[in-house]
Amino acid sequence: MEINTFDEAVTLLKKIVKFSHLDGQKHMDLTVCTAEERPYYERALMIIRAQVAQGHMTDAQVKEKLGLV
Repeated sequence: MEINTFDEAVTLLKKIVKFSHLDGQKHMDLTVCTAEERPYYERALMIIRAQVAQGHMTDAQVKEKLGLV
């Protein structure tokens, strides 16, 4: 599995978005992926964070794309 683009990263990370124990809130839960899959999820997170750091997207835009809001 290769994660090289923003869209690939978003698609992968959406798989670990879960509802929080707090009402109406969601979060990404890395504990639901296997140890073998974890590096791919970490790579996806780095790609997403790089987009924000470079000013291509805001945190709010990323959260919307991931379904966190």
